[in-house]
Amino acid sequence: MSNRSMDNQLNELRALAAHAQNRRTETGIPRVAMVQGTIPEHELAAVYDPMINLILRGSKLMTVGGRTLQYDPSTYFVMSVDLPAAGVVRPEDSGEPYLAVSLTLDAGIIANLLADLPNTVKKIDDSSGFSVAKVTPELLDAWVRMLRLMNHPNDIPALAPAYEREILYRVIEGPMGWMLRDIALPDTALSKVNLAIQMIRRDYAEPLRVDDLADSAAMSISAFHRHFKSVTALSPVQYQKQIRLLKARTLLISAGYSVTAAAYEVGYQSSTQFSREYSRQFGQPPAKDATRLALAMRQ
Repeated sequence: MSNRSMDNQLNELRALAAHAQNRRTETGIPRVAMVQGTIPEHELAAVYDPMINLILRGSKLMTVGGRTLQYDPSTYFVMSVDLPAAGVVRPEDSGEPYLAVSLTLDAGIIANLLADLPNTVKKIDDSSGFSVAKVTPELLDAWVRMLRLMNHPNDIPALAPAYEREILYRVIEGPMGWMLRDIALPDTALSKVNLAIQMIRRDYAEPLRVDDLADSAAMSISAFHRHFKSVTALSPVQYQKQIRLLKARTLLISAGYSVTAAAYEVGYQSSTQFSREYSRQFGQPPAKDATRLALAMRQ
C-alpha cells in the first residue's frame, strides 16, 4: 500500500477521533479510548494499563525506569503489563494538537485468539514489557473500521469483537507479537512477572517481600530480579516505590490529604523519607507540587 493510502487512513482516523478531549475519552467501544490536546501533567505520570497506543497526530515520549521511547504516527506502542511511567505529549510542528487512540489489552481475549493461530510467533532478544514498532497499512485499516463504529453504535456488539481480534492479530504478526503471546500464556516469564506486578499493586502499602514474589513466580530470587527488571525497567523495590509515590500524589491533589497522612497511607513509616523520595521523583516537595498541580487544573 502506498504512503498516500496510509496518509488517507490516518486522515480518516483523525476525523473520526476529532471530538476527543484532553483526558481519556470513551468511544462507546469496549476497551477503546482516545485523547487529544494538552494532557494534565499528573495524568501523564501514572500507572498505565496494558495497551496498544496509536498516535494519530503529534508525538509522545514514554519513560519507564531509565528507558525512554518516542513514537509518532509512523509507529505504535505496546505496553503488555501495568507500568508506572511518565509521558510527554507534543503537538504537530504545524501546531495541530496531539491526538491518539488506544486499545486496552485483555489477556483472555488474546488467549482465545492465540488458540486459533499456529504457534509461529518468534521471540526477539528484547524481553521488555513495552516497545515501539513501525505501523502497517493492515493495522491502520483495522483501526479505521473499529473507529467507524462510533458512528454506528448499534453495530458495536456484533462487529467490535471481530475488529479487536484483527487489531490484536496484526500486532501478533509484527515484531511485538511475542509480547502479546507471552502475557496471555500462563507459564512464560512475562506472565509470571505480571502476576508479581498485580501482587505489588494490590499490597503496595505493605512491606515488600521479594522472596515471596519469587516463590509465587517459581523462580530463584536472582532470576526473578533479572526477569522483573527486564520486563519493567525497574527493580521490584523501585516499582513499589513509584506506585506508592503516584498514589500519594493522587491523595494530595484529589483527596486533600496532608503530606504526613499521604505518606502513612501509602506505606511510608517516615514522612521525611517520603518527602525526600517524592521530591526526587517529581522535582518538588509534596506540598509545593500538589499546590502547583491544583492551580494548573483550575486554569
